[in-house]
Amino acid sequence: MKFGPAYARELRRRLPRPGDKWHLDEVFININGEQTYLWRAVDQDGMVLNILVQNRRDPAAARRFFRRLLKNTGAVPRVVVTDKLRSYGAAHREVMPSVEHRSHKGLNNRAENSHQPTRQRERAMKGFRGVGAAQRFLSAFSGISPHFRPSRHLMAASGYRAEMTLRFAIWDQITRAVGQPTTV
Repeated sequence: MKFGPAYARELRRRLPRPGDKWHLDEVFININGEQTYLWRAVDQDGMVLNILVQNRRDPAAARRFFRRLLKNTGAVPRVVVTDKLRSYGAAHREVMPSVEHRSHKGLNNRAENSHQPTRQRERAMKGFRGVGAAQRFLSAFSGISPHFRPSRHLMAASGYRAEMTLRFAIWDQITRAVGQPTTV
């Protein structure tokens, strides 16, 4: 709660610009026994663009997510890929009608796979206690977690070691910079 958002912000600042193909998906999460929805947007490289925890899964919730996504990324995609939820289509027509929208069950695996680390962490934490706490934690977690999870299956062992050495050096820079008090 104290340092996570600042660390995630610094890591995101160092990332390249998001891709022009965005995958959007929502997943059910239980918070204190009530079903809520975690909306997530990922670009074609698997980089998490934004998340939002909401109580509903209707067109108004999808519009809110689209607007927040556009505001936070500062970019407009070329293509938006979603599953068959009709709320996406309604929100898409209103918020970004000039963007191509592909709605297909099998095209959205990129976003579906991005939920896996969240599920693992949710199990380790034995669930979330509140909507606000889940939003704060997952916003930070989605920025920090990918930093320590490179595409291991695409690298040789020596390349993986070199990449992790570089990533830990970046982490050391960020944690030192954020932890320092500012002098005026």
